[in-house]
Amino acid sequence: MSVVPVSSCDMAAAVPARGAALLATWQRMRSRCKALIAMSAAALLMSALPAAGWAQGAAAVGVSPSAAVTASPAPLAEYRLGGGDLIRVLVYQNPDLTMETRLSDNGLISYPLLGALKLGGLTVGESERVIADGLRKGEFVKNPQVSVLLMTARSSQVSVLGQVQRPGRYPLETAQTRLSDVLAQAGGIQPSLGSDQITVVGSRDGKAFRKLVDLPQVFSGEQRPDDIVLQGNDVIFVDRAPVFFIYGQVQKPGMLRLERGMTLLQGLAAGGGLTLRGTDKGIRLHRRAADGRTAVLEPGMDDALRDGDVIYVRESLF
Repeated sequence: MSVVPVSSCDMAAAVPARGAALLATWQRMRSRCKALIAMSAAALLMSALPAAGWAQGAAAVGVSPSAAVTASPAPLAEYRLGGGDLIRVLVYQNPDLTMETRLSDNGLISYPLLGALKLGGLTVGESERVIADGLRKGEFVKNPQVSVLLMTARSSQVSVLGQVQRPGRYPLETAQTRLSDVLAQAGGIQPSLGSDQITVVGSRDGKAFRKLVDLPQVFSGEQRPDDIVLQGNDVIFVDRAPVFFIYGQVQKPGMLRLERGMTLLQGLAAGGGLTLRGTDKGIRLHRRAADGRTAVLEPGMDDALRDGDVIYVRESLF
C-alpha cells in the first residue's frame, strides 16, 4: 500500500476552510439557543405576570407580544345558593341523611344531626364541604362523601315579558348569565310581533337601573357590550314591533310591520302594490304629531315612514 504524501501547502489550505465551517455551525447553534432561551423566559414571565403586564413582560425579553402566550378567558363564576332554592343532599352509604329541602329567606336549612346550617351565599361545592365538615367533626360519619344537587333555582331569577315565545321567570344558573342567554331560554322574540328594542330594568348597587338595548347592535361586532350580565330580579321587556297601516287601492290592506328605514315605496310594496284601479298620485299619509293631532301629508316615494303612520292610496279617475 502506497502512501500519498500531503504537502504542507495543502494542509495549510484545508485548516482555514474547516475552521470557517465549524465557526458558521457554532454561530447557528448559538442563535438557536438564544431564541429558545428568550421564548422560555417569556413563558415564565407570562405565567407570573397578570394579564395587564404580559405585553411588558414579553417586550422585556425581546419577544413581541403577539408571539407570547394568549391569556385564557376567566372562568365563569359559580351559582350561589339563596332563599327559595330547592336542593337535594345525598350522603354516600347513609340514606337516612339524604333529603330534599328548600332554603329559607335567610339562606338556612335544617339538617339531621347538625341542626340549622347557613348555606345562603355559598356555591354547591362550598355547601358540600360545610355539611361534610359538620358530619366529620361531630363524629357522626367517619369519612362523609356529600353531594348537593340544585333542583330549583328561585333566589336569582329574571322575568321576561312582552313579545317572546315563552314569557315567564327564568333562573340565573351562573353569575355570568347574559341577556342573550335568557332570551334564548324564552324561545326568542316573536318574528312578526317583537321589537328589536329591548328594555331591561332592575337595580345595581342599590340604585334603579334601566337600559334600552338595540338587539341587532348586540351581534354587530366582536365586542358585545350591550349583551349585559343580568342580576336577580331583573325584568326584560320586549315591546311590540312598530307598525304602519295601509288602505285603499292596494292588494293587501291592513296593519304591517315597519322595518328599519322603510320608505313609502317599500311600504307600498309590502302591501302587495297597487290594484289595477289604484294610482301613485295623490297618496295621503296620516301622521300623529307629538301634541296628539293628526297631520295629513303628501309624501314622496323616498320619504321614511314612522310608527303608526296611515297610508291611503286613492282610486285612479281614468
